[in-house]
Amino acid sequence: QVQLVESGGGLVQAGGSLRLSCAASGHTFSSYAMGWFRQAPGKGREFVASIAWIDDDTVYSDSVKGRFTISRDNAKNTVYLQMNSLKPEDTAVYYCAARRSWSRDTSANDYNYWGQGTQVTVSS
Repeated sequence: QVQLVESGGGLVQAGGSLRLSCAASGHTFSSYAMGWFRQAPGKGREFVASIAWIDDDTVYSDSVKGRFTISRDNAKNTVYLQMNSLKPEDTAVYYCAARRSWSRDTSANDYNYWGQGTQVTVSS
């Protein structure tokens, strides 16, 4: 079984920064790809960013491009999301997810494993 645990969420003022972490356990992720999604109240799950586990290929949504950076630490089995210049519209529950093979597809339906989510709230 694969377990994904997010951390690092919280309350921050607009223009500030947060760094989210996703720790994976129970499985080696050498053949997996990782993604970050978010869900605001009353809305569907939205793609944020993804990264291949083996190489450095990355994909970002247009709404976060230039502000957010996804990265990984293979030795720690951990994926990060550095969020800068945060806006109130970034407020959501952020989820870490994993899929069995890398793709630039941004659909949440293609991801097999999900964390429990961490709340990010950006105040005006």
